[in-house]
Amino acid sequence: MALFSRTTQAIFYNYKPAPVQNMLDFDYVCYRETPSVAAVVTPGALSGGFRKAFFGHREITLPEYGSLKEAARIHQQADVFINFASYRSAFDSSMEAIKTDTINTIVIIAEGVPERETKRLIAEAAARKKVIIGPATVGAIQAGAFKVADTAGTLDNILRCRLHRPGSVGFVSKSGGLSNEMYNVLARETDGIFEGVAIGGDTFPGSTLLDHVRRFETIPAIAMIVVLGELGGDDEHNVAEAIRRGDITKPVVAWVSGTCAARFHSAEVQFGHAGARAGQQDAESAAAKNAALKAAGAIVPQSFQTFALAIRETFARLERAPAPERDPRPLPLDMAEALRSGQLRKATNVVCTISDDRGDEVTYAGIPISTIIRDDLGVGDVISLVVVQAATASLGHQVYRDLLGGCC
Repeated sequence: MALFSRTTQAIFYNYKPAPVQNMLDFDYVCYRETPSVAAVVTPGALSGGFRKAFFGHREITLPEYGSLKEAARIHQQADVFINFASYRSAFDSSMEAIKTDTINTIVIIAEGVPERETKRLIAEAAARKKVIIGPATVGAIQAGAFKVADTAGTLDNILRCRLHRPGSVGFVSKSGGLSNEMYNVLARETDGIFEGVAIGGDTFPGSTLLDHVRRFETIPAIAMIVVLGELGGDDEHNVAEAIRRGDITKPVVAWVSGTCAARFHSAEVQFGHAGARAGQQDAESAAAKNAALKAAGAIVPQSFQTFALAIRETFARLERAPAPERDPRPLPLDMAEALRSGQLRKATNVVCTISDDRGDEVTYAGIPISTIIRDDLGVGDVISLVVVQAATASLGHQVYRDLLGGCC
């Protein structure tokens, strides 16, 4: 069962303009007819307002609500909840989403959600047959259909990775950053992904690698599965056991990162994620999990360096016609972006030879304001910059004295 489709819509909680616009830009280049964001929720705001965004060249308004309850009541077609609440408030809002009948998929972006709270969310979601992605995730994407927030990075990266149209690979990883890299690898070595998920690096993710591998097994459009795990936890062992039992029949190419942990002379090694922790001789070590996956029948390379080769060879053996290519719909440039890139010119409305605030930092006579502060320039220097456009303290002080004398 696929989580998303070309008609999927989401309720975006704790409005952030950039991720919302990224979703809408993806929709546009994929030729979606309707925006993937149905509504935004700003906790405590008065309902009835709106937020402006672009859908291609057209400016649209997204309805804004003060509560999920009201947003879900009005937008019952929106079955995805994208939660940008902080780790302090992510639990309450996520639990409310799980208990909302119209919401089926909950994406929790926040990192640092207490494990006890995460376990309660997992239990409630299981009881109600809901899917949680996260916490501590960048999200998920169905190529050519729907993407969560900042998944897959910039639009340029999305197009390079051919994510504007569906491929044949189901991909799941723990790391959001590595998932972006793998979308690039999969675009080079296969016909691209159909669906990609980053479950997050916490010790207790809302959904596991195996949960998504099982889903990929049931999706006809997915011909092969790629798994990128890491040391710590037993999730990869569960995937291996499912392959061994014959529950997973599609080819699985897998790699568990963290084999370098053996080079550290310590009883236990932890990398960046909360769940990426294991002892050298532990069953949770990367080496042990790679061995288990290989013994179960997964294609496991000798190292991450040959991961791409293993993917390429496995895809070639499928004897499957590659997914048809489709050019993305061109996205109009924003005014600021067009000006920066030199693709647009605009007549000035105001001409000022003293200060310039068009860039990232205000300058006076070409000198950044940070330099004025750093070099501790005095009143005389600043006045000279304004009057004669040069840092001449003596002249500035003379002007300062003349002005004071005139005032007196």
